[in-house]
Amino acid sequence: MIIFMCKQYEYTIAITNRALVQGDFLEQMQKVIHLRPHAVILREKDLSNEEYEMLAEKILEMCSESGVCCFLHSRISVAHNLGCRNIHISIPVLETMGHEERIRLKREFQEISVSCHSMEDMNIAVKNGATQIILGTIFETECKKGLKGKGLEFVREICKACPVPVYAIGGINLERLQQVMDAGAAGGCMMSGFMRI
Repeated sequence: MIIFMCKQYEYTIAITNRALVQGDFLEQMQKVIHLRPHAVILREKDLSNEEYEMLAEKILEMCSESGVCCFLHSRISVAHNLGCRNIHISIPVLETMGHEERIRLKREFQEISVSCHSMEDMNIAVKNGATQIILGTIFETECKKGLKGKGLEFVREICKACPVPVYAIGGINLERLQQVMDAGAAGGCMMSGFMRI
């Protein structure tokens, strides 16, 4: 049973949120990384660059020891400081970048993960070097209460057109993971599912 569960986690990306963790965040992350998800995205938007860098250093080390890919969220300068070659960004951030910055992004990062919410977003992301897409919001979720999920047909439509792996986000649990993968996604992202295990 444990082996089967760990196998399923191979298709998930853990999105961090310290506010959801009861107890020590680093201990929680040890548990999460031990499950060997496909990747971890260190979100923690409320931290200053300095605080984020201190935390990122620890998480990157944990991930490296377990062979789990870790993406830093939007903090390009922190990624450079720590030698991390995986970055996660949003379309608005991508759109504020000049032509030279976008070229540098593709040159300096091995993996570029981009949050997308439409076909147009996906096309912009791919054109600018995205190596994976985080597609949302698929099902209604606690962190975006009242926002109607876009559903499995939306996943199917994007996956059919997208040349890079798509990971669905929003209300994903292990049961829904299978549904989004059946619709063409490479896997799904979970936040509370990982922060509360």
